[in-house]
Amino acid sequence: MSRVSIIEDAREVVRASALIELGARMQVLESELALPRDRLIRLYHEIKGESPPKGMLPSSADWYMTWQANIHASLFYNTYVFLKDEAGCSHLDALTKGFRLYREHCVHNGLEMQLDLTRAWTLVRFFNGGLLQLTSCRRCAGKFVIHKYDAPNGKVCAICQPPSRAGKRGKARTGAPCQADGAREPAETRTESRPKSNERRAGNPHRPKLMPRDSAHSPAS
Repeated sequence: MSRVSIIEDAREVVRASALIELGARMQVLESELALPRDRLIRLYHEIKGESPPKGMLPSSADWYMTWQANIHASLFYNTYVFLKDEAGCSHLDALTKGFRLYREHCVHNGLEMQLDLTRAWTLVRFFNGGLLQLTSCRRCAGKFVIHKYDAPNGKVCAICQPPSRAGKRGKARTGAPCQADGAREPAETRTESRPKSNERRAGNPHRPKLMPRDSAHSPAS
């Protein structure tokens, strides 16, 4: 009996280490693991080299309805469901492995991650709590996240029908340096483009000639 408890304790430490390395908050660790809080804090400090952050966890399911977050949440949760239902993984293994696969997909395709582990864990909790559900897109047949009590028929995912503002922010960021570089001219170009004062005077025949300073102030003889 003692041997089993020691083995299980070691497994809990391994699970906690994996969650901490992926960025889990203390609330996630305390909910998913049986280790006492003081051990989790020491383990967190040993792995991260700092104390665990404080603060409230995200509590709104509406965050997952914005178009980019919805795409990433749908990608992660479909992976989680496959690992849990088809691959036979436990909830915690499906969570960690699914998040690693999601992170690798974003890195490989140069995408900015919208989910951290806490957001992914909260997403699963919202599904288990009956706040969210999956529905099929009527165009691509892919499953994506919607509110539990939304009408599932005739829905279109954010990939097939992105909002009109999609991509404008990235284009603005990409175009800003080009405009700034184009607005700047080398000092030689600016100098050459400016005509010299003598050339301007010589080129204007109607400009009155200036008298020398000495002759202008000398008394008439």
